Amino acid sequence: MITLIAASLPGLAALGALLFTWMQVGQASRELRISEHGQITSRFNSAINNLGSDSMDVRLGGIYALERIMQDSDRDHPTVVSVLAAFAQRHARPSAESLKEPVDPEAMPTPEADVRAAIATLAHRRPNRDRGTLIDLSHTDLRGLLLAARAPIKLPEVNLSETDLRLAYLVGADLHKAYLYNANLEGADLETANLRDATLTGARLSDAFLSDADLRGAEMNCAEEELNKAGTGIERSKCVDLQYADLSSADLRTDTLSDARLDGASLVGADLRGANLLRANLSNADLTYADLRGATLYDTKLEGAELSGARGLPPKS
Repeated sequence: MITLIAASLPGLAALGALLFTWMQVGQASRELRISEHGQITSRFNSAINNLGSDSMDVRLGGIYALERIMQDSDRDHPTVVSVLAAFAQRHARPSAESLKEPVDPEAMPTPEADVRAAIATLAHRRPNRDRGTLIDLSHTDLRGLLLAARAPIKLPEVNLSETDLRLAYLVGADLHKAYLYNANLEGADLETANLRDATLTGARLSDAFLSDADLRGAEMNCAEEELNKAGTGIERSKCVDLQYADLSSADLRTDTLSDARLDGASLVGADLRGANLLRANLSNADLTYADLRGATLYDTKLEGAELSGARGLPPKS
């Protein structure tokens, strides 16, 4: 028995040493996490202070510091998203003022550098880490917005209602489920953009580029119905405006486009299967090779439209 105990002692001693080492490693790991959290908190507070500076350079430094925190800390990612969205919304001009000004492509103003930097950081983040945080950029002046980085723009479910986005460059942007109620996107470049299930009710998209865009399930009907001036009946107002827009090869399957203004629009090769075009104005539109099978075309205006090769048109009476 004594011999057996004596033989076991080295093993027990090794096990004790291993357990002690494991406890030390665990303690060191906890202390390291506490230290890292403290450092991130310090960096976050410093960045927030910089955002309130009167200096553009200092504010930009604060934005880039928050971007680094967002990359380093999954836990702090949603908070940084909220802060940057609030900063951009507060520092951009209100769209209520900008929408009073005419469009001038030769002298179109753009958002200030700090607003662009904040939006660029949001647009190039990892949305899967948002944990339900929604980005609100509504009622802002984002005319001529151009995000220089080549990284894809990721702004799913963003709130851009009443936003002035005239001549904005949003090629290939992920805007699925975005809320663009009454937004002004005249002349904006949305080529190949993902606008699936987006709310475009009352939006203005005249002269916009939407070729190859995915608009499946997008809501594009009239914004509201109200009493006419005589008070004798209901009239539709604020219907989506797509006059002279380029929708070549766009995917518009099953979309609601009732009462929409599509006069003069290019819909060459567009997929409009099952779309609701009730009372829509397609006068002088180019529907060459467009697919209209199953589309609702009751009271749709097609005067002067180019229909060569279009499928799904009602038989001529």
